[in-house]
Amino acid sequence: MNSATITGRELWEWRRWAVKIAITSDVNAREIDWLLKSVANLDSLTLRLESIEDDCLIEITIPLDRLSALWIDRVEQRKPVQYLIGKTFWRDFELLVSPLVLIPRPETESMIDIALAASNSVQQQGIWVDLGTGSGAIAIGLAKTLPEAKIFAVDTSPLVLEIAEINAAQLKVLDRIHFSTGSWWSSLSQLEGKVAAMLSNPPYIPSQEVLQLQPEVVNHEPHLALDGGLDGLDAIRVLVDTSPEYLQPGGIWLIEMMAGQGAAVVELLVQQGSYTEIEIINDLAGLDRFVFARLR
Repeated sequence: MNSATITGRELWEWRRWAVKIAITSDVNAREIDWLLKSVANLDSLTLRLESIEDDCLIEITIPLDRLSALWIDRVEQRKPVQYLIGKTFWRDFELLVSPLVLIPRPETESMIDIALAASNSVQQQGIWVDLGTGSGAIAIGLAKTLPEAKIFAVDTSPLVLEIAEINAAQLKVLDRIHFSTGSWWSSLSQLEGKVAAMLSNPPYIPSQEVLQLQPEVVNHEPHLALDGGLDGLDAIRVLVDTSPEYLQPGGIWLIEMMAGQGAAVVELLVQQGSYTEIEIINDLAGLDRFVFARLR
């Protein structure tokens, strides 16, 4: 898309128009500022205070008429704004996204910090695996946080992996991550007994509940990355049962789950018998969001 130059007055008029449409369509108006930060390189305080003078010139990466068409598409078709502009912000970096990949959520950012806090210096130089990598968010977060670790990232779709590889290349960590196509551990047989940590944000929503999600999710995001089977635990069961073959003793097992699944996931880990230090960890909203364990 071609860039354009607009005045401060045009920017604020467009923003007020977009807010009005958002309010009448029950869309979160805060997304407008997220969109403007992305296309005009403006910060939140500037947008909140409307502190740019009317006659000030601003460079935007998407012309206003195209931006207006995108916003109408957002409110009428309920397309996620991240898909409309093809990117999202996660941790301290920007990721390319498309309807092929799940939009990385802010809650998932905590997985990097949880695993880092639980690992020792030897593990931080070992092999770390992101199963079901999608956009590559977790693998890239690990590569940027753990400069001495060896990172492996797996997804079932070659097309999805292309997006993850582009993101890794743009963020200058492509040489740090080994990407492979497979179902969970299937492409990593060479790592049996060698993995310091496994992280995964698997599909965990019960099949019937997927169909009841907000239209932005159910109509636009990939169901393969959402649908966890009848009770939402199909993929998690696989990760519980197969990971002991690959983790080192003391190796980290960490997954994201749906709020309310914590007790069931803990029970699966206990019944499997290979894990210790099993713990439910809440997200910033106080919801049970992650389960952590170690291989005995």
